[in-house]
Amino acid sequence: MARKLNHKPLLGDWLVIIASVVAIIFMFLQFWSFEQASKLKIRQGNQIISTYDLNQTRDLRIHGAVGDSLISISQGKVRFKQSPCNNQYCVHQGWLNRAGQVAICIPNQISLQLIGAKSSYDSLNY
Repeated sequence: MARKLNHKPLLGDWLVIIASVVAIIFMFLQFWSFEQASKLKIRQGNQIISTYDLNQTRDLRIHGAVGDSLISISQGKVRFKQSPCNNQYCVHQGWLNRAGQVAICIPNQISLQLIGAKSSYDSLNY
């Protein structure tokens, strides 16, 4: 004989659902950065090799471990335009424009980090 299960949510179920939604909204507002970036920090390996203002238009050629990467800065955003690595993950990330965003070319050991008025974390590791 089959038993019918009661699928009606109880008070405790509603409390867990409401607490979860509140926690998700709080974490989204606390940890997601909507701030526009103003500077670009370029690292090669463990060293910061340069910092650039994003309010300019220019292309940079950075020599890395496996060759040259071409980085494009234009109207407050930046991207890897070309890179010598095989998978081209860094190039496929496209344009970055918000503070805290990062693009990394691991084979070439070059990383781009966008910086705003306040930093969301202390350091970048890969």
